[in-house]
Amino acid sequence: MAKHHDGDLSRRGFIQTAGAGAIVAVTLGETSVAKAAPPQKPEDMTPVWLTVNGRRHRVLTEPRWSLLYVIRERLGLTGSKVGCERGECGACTVLIDGVPRYACMTLALEAEGTEVTTVEGLMRGEDLGPVQQAFVEKDAFQCGYCTPGQVMAAEGLLHATPDPTLEQIREGMSGNLCRCGCYAHVFQAVARAAELRKA
Repeated sequence: MAKHHDGDLSRRGFIQTAGAGAIVAVTLGETSVAKAAPPQKPEDMTPVWLTVNGRRHRVLTEPRWSLLYVIRERLGLTGSKVGCERGECGACTVLIDGVPRYACMTLALEAEGTEVTTVEGLMRGEDLGPVQQAFVEKDAFQCGYCTPGQVMAAEGLLHATPDPTLEQIREGMSGNLCRCGCYAHVFQAVARAAELRKA
Protein backbone atom coordinates (compact mmCIF):
# COMPACT_ATOMS: atom_id res chain seq x y z
CA MET A 1 0.00 0.00 0.00
CA ALA A 2 1.37 3.39 -0.93
CA LYS A 3 2.17 5.76 1.89
CA HIS A 4 0.49 9.15 2.03
CA HIS A 5 2.65 12.24 2.30
CA ASP A 6 1.90 14.93 4.87
CA GLY A 7 -0.98 17.06 3.63
CA ASP A 8 -2.47 14.26 1.49
CA LEU A 9 -5.99 13.15 2.30
CA SER A 10 -6.63 9.42 2.51
CA ARG A 11 -9.92 7.88 1.43
CA ARG A 12 -10.82 7.17 5.06
CA GLY A 13 -9.94 10.73 6.06
CA PHE A 14 -12.10 12.13 3.27
CA ILE A 15 -15.11 10.05 4.34
CA GLN A 16 -14.68 11.08 7.98
CA THR A 17 -14.44 14.76 7.00
CA ALA A 18 -17.50 14.55 4.73
CA GLY A 19 -19.49 12.79 7.48
CA ALA A 20 -18.63 15.49 9.98
CA GLY A 21 -19.73 18.16 7.50
CA ALA A 22 -23.07 16.42 6.97
CA ILE A 23 -23.70 16.31 10.72
CA VAL A 24 -22.99 20.05 10.97
CA ALA A 25 -25.37 20.76 8.06
CA VAL A 26 -28.16 18.70 9.62
CA THR A 27 -27.62 20.39 12.98
CA LEU A 28 -27.78 23.84 11.40
CA GLY A 29 -30.94 22.81 9.52
CA GLU A 30 -32.62 21.73 12.75
CA THR A 31 -31.69 25.04 14.36
CA SER A 32 -33.25 27.05 11.51
CA VAL A 33 -36.44 24.95 11.64
CA ALA A 34 -36.69 25.47 15.39
CA LYS A 35 -36.53 29.24 14.86
CA ALA A 36 -39.33 29.31 12.24
CA ALA A 37 -42.08 31.82 12.97
CA PRO A 38 -45.12 30.33 14.73
CA PRO A 39 -48.47 30.42 12.91
CA GLN A 40 -50.62 33.47 13.46
CA LYS A 41 -53.30 33.36 16.10
CA PRO A 42 -56.91 33.83 14.94
CA GLU A 43 -57.04 37.24 16.60
CA ASP A 44 -54.02 38.33 14.54
CA MET A 45 -55.64 37.37 11.22
CA THR A 46 -57.19 39.86 8.84
CA PRO A 47 -60.87 39.67 7.85
CA VAL A 48 -61.45 40.05 4.12
CA TRP A 49 -64.65 40.16 2.08
CA LEU A 50 -64.36 38.27 -1.20
CA THR A 51 -66.96 38.14 -3.94
CA VAL A 52 -66.49 34.80 -5.70
CA ASN A 53 -68.87 33.61 -8.41
CA GLY A 54 -71.39 36.26 -7.38
CA ARG A 55 -71.44 35.32 -3.68
CA ARG A 56 -69.87 37.34 -0.87
CA HIS A 57 -67.70 35.56 1.66
CA ARG A 58 -66.11 36.87 4.84
CA VAL A 59 -62.84 35.05 5.41
CA LEU A 60 -60.19 35.39 8.10
CA THR A 61 -56.83 35.32 6.30
CA GLU A 62 -53.17 35.63 7.00
CA PRO A 63 -51.74 38.51 4.93
CA ARG A 64 -49.45 36.06 3.10
CA TRP A 65 -52.22 33.72 1.92
CA SER A 66 -52.73 33.56 -1.82
CA LEU A 67 -56.13 33.85 -3.43
CA LEU A 68 -55.64 30.27 -4.67
CA TYR A 69 -55.16 28.99 -1.13
CA VAL A 70 -58.25 30.80 0.16
CA ILE A 71 -60.43 29.71 -2.78
CA ARG A 72 -59.46 26.05 -2.38
CA GLU A 73 -58.85 25.60 1.34
CA ARG A 74 -61.28 28.11 2.85
CA LEU A 75 -64.11 28.27 0.30
CA GLY A 76 -63.87 24.68 -0.95
CA LEU A 77 -63.78 25.63 -4.64
CA THR A 78 -61.22 23.15 -5.89
CA GLY A 79 -61.65 23.68 -9.63
CA SER A 80 -58.67 26.07 -9.65
CA LYS A 81 -55.64 23.80 -9.53
CA VAL A 82 -52.35 24.04 -7.67
CA GLY A 83 -49.56 23.75 -10.22
CA CYS A 84 -46.22 25.51 -10.05
CA GLU A 85 -47.30 28.11 -7.44
CA ARG A 86 -44.99 30.66 -9.05
CA GLY A 87 -46.96 32.08 -11.97
CA GLU A 88 -45.62 29.87 -14.74
CA CYS A 89 -48.16 27.13 -15.58
CA GLY A 90 -51.58 28.83 -15.42
CA ALA A 91 -53.41 25.91 -13.78
CA CYS A 92 -54.74 28.30 -11.12
CA THR A 93 -56.10 30.94 -13.55
CA VAL A 94 -59.23 32.79 -12.42
CA LEU A 95 -60.93 35.93 -13.65
CA ILE A 96 -60.64 39.08 -11.56
CA ASP A 97 -63.04 41.69 -12.89
CA GLY A 98 -63.12 39.71 -16.14
CA VAL A 99 -59.34 39.61 -16.59
CA PRO A 100 -57.38 36.33 -16.32
CA ARG A 101 -55.03 36.28 -13.34
CA TYR A 102 -52.88 33.65 -11.67
CA ALA A 103 -54.54 33.03 -8.31
CA CYS A 104 -51.26 31.66 -6.91
CA MET A 105 -49.58 35.04 -7.48
CA THR A 106 -52.46 37.14 -6.14
CA LEU A 107 -52.85 37.74 -2.43
CA ALA A 108 -56.35 37.17 -1.09
CA LEU A 109 -56.25 40.68 0.37
CA GLU A 110 -55.65 42.10 -3.12
CA ALA A 111 -58.89 40.55 -4.38
CA GLU A 112 -61.11 42.39 -1.90
CA GLY A 113 -63.53 44.68 -3.71
CA THR A 114 -63.24 42.77 -6.99
CA GLU A 115 -65.38 40.17 -8.74
CA VAL A 116 -63.59 36.83 -8.76
CA THR A 117 -64.81 34.09 -11.09
CA THR A 118 -63.58 30.51 -10.89
CA VAL A 119 -64.32 27.67 -13.28
CA GLU A 120 -67.28 26.68 -11.08
CA GLY A 121 -68.81 30.09 -11.77
CA LEU A 122 -69.13 29.39 -15.50
CA MET A 123 -71.76 26.71 -14.99
CA ARG A 124 -75.39 27.53 -15.74
CA GLY A 125 -77.00 25.40 -13.09
CA GLU A 126 -76.05 21.89 -14.17
CA ASP A 127 -75.23 22.96 -17.73
CA LEU A 128 -71.74 23.75 -18.98
CA GLY A 129 -70.91 27.27 -20.10
CA PRO A 130 -70.01 27.86 -23.78
CA VAL A 131 -66.25 27.63 -23.24
CA GLN A 132 -66.56 24.46 -21.18
CA GLN A 133 -68.86 22.94 -23.82
CA ALA A 134 -66.42 23.83 -26.59
CA PHE A 135 -63.56 22.11 -24.73
CA VAL A 136 -65.68 18.96 -24.53
CA GLU A 137 -66.68 19.11 -28.20
CA LYS A 138 -63.11 19.60 -29.42
CA ASP A 139 -61.57 17.11 -26.99
CA ALA A 140 -59.26 19.87 -25.74
CA PHE A 141 -57.79 17.96 -22.82
CA GLN A 142 -56.06 14.74 -21.96
CA CYS A 143 -55.21 14.38 -18.27
CA GLY A 144 -57.43 17.39 -17.56
CA TYR A 145 -55.33 18.94 -14.81
CA CYS A 146 -54.63 22.18 -16.68
CA THR A 147 -58.13 22.36 -18.19
CA PRO A 148 -59.76 24.67 -15.59
CA GLY A 149 -56.98 27.21 -16.07
CA GLN A 150 -57.18 26.86 -19.86
CA VAL A 151 -60.95 27.39 -19.74
CA MET A 152 -60.59 30.51 -17.60
CA ALA A 153 -57.88 31.95 -19.85
CA ALA A 154 -60.15 31.34 -22.86
CA GLU A 155 -63.06 32.96 -21.06
CA GLY A 156 -60.98 36.04 -20.34
CA LEU A 157 -59.73 36.19 -23.92
CA LEU A 158 -63.27 36.03 -25.30
CA HIS A 159 -64.41 38.76 -22.89
CA ALA A 160 -61.79 41.08 -24.38
CA THR A 161 -61.86 39.77 -27.97
CA PRO A 162 -65.18 38.10 -28.85
CA ASP A 163 -64.08 37.04 -32.36
CA PRO A 164 -60.34 36.28 -32.11
CA THR A 165 -58.04 35.24 -34.92
CA LEU A 166 -55.90 32.13 -34.54
CA GLU A 167 -52.91 34.32 -33.73
CA GLN A 168 -54.88 36.15 -31.03
CA ILE A 169 -55.97 32.79 -29.59
CA ARG A 170 -52.37 31.56 -29.50
CA GLU A 171 -51.25 34.73 -27.77
CA GLY A 172 -54.19 34.77 -25.35
CA MET A 173 -53.58 31.16 -24.29
CA SER A 174 -49.79 31.42 -24.16
CA GLY A 175 -49.70 31.77 -20.37
CA ASN A 176 -51.19 28.32 -19.81
CA LEU A 177 -49.10 25.18 -20.13
CA CYS A 178 -50.43 21.77 -21.14
CA ARG A 179 -48.01 18.99 -20.29
CA CYS A 180 -50.00 16.60 -22.48
CA GLY A 181 -49.51 18.86 -25.51
CA CYS A 182 -53.16 19.38 -26.48
CA TYR A 183 -52.57 22.90 -27.81
CA ALA A 184 -54.05 22.34 -31.28
CA HIS A 185 -57.30 21.11 -29.73
CA VAL A 186 -57.29 23.97 -27.21
CA PHE A 187 -57.04 26.52 -30.02
CA GLN A 188 -59.91 24.80 -31.85
CA ALA A 189 -61.96 24.85 -28.65
CA VAL A 190 -61.47 28.59 -28.16
CA ALA A 191 -62.56 29.25 -31.75
CA ARG A 192 -65.61 27.02 -31.21
CA ALA A 193 -66.40 28.80 -27.93
CA ALA A 194 -66.45 32.10 -29.78
CA GLU A 195 -69.11 30.64 -32.10
CA LEU A 196 -71.16 29.25 -29.22
CA ARG A 197 -71.11 32.57 -27.39
CA LYS A 198 -72.65 34.28 -30.43
CA ALA A 199 -75.52 31.78 -30.64
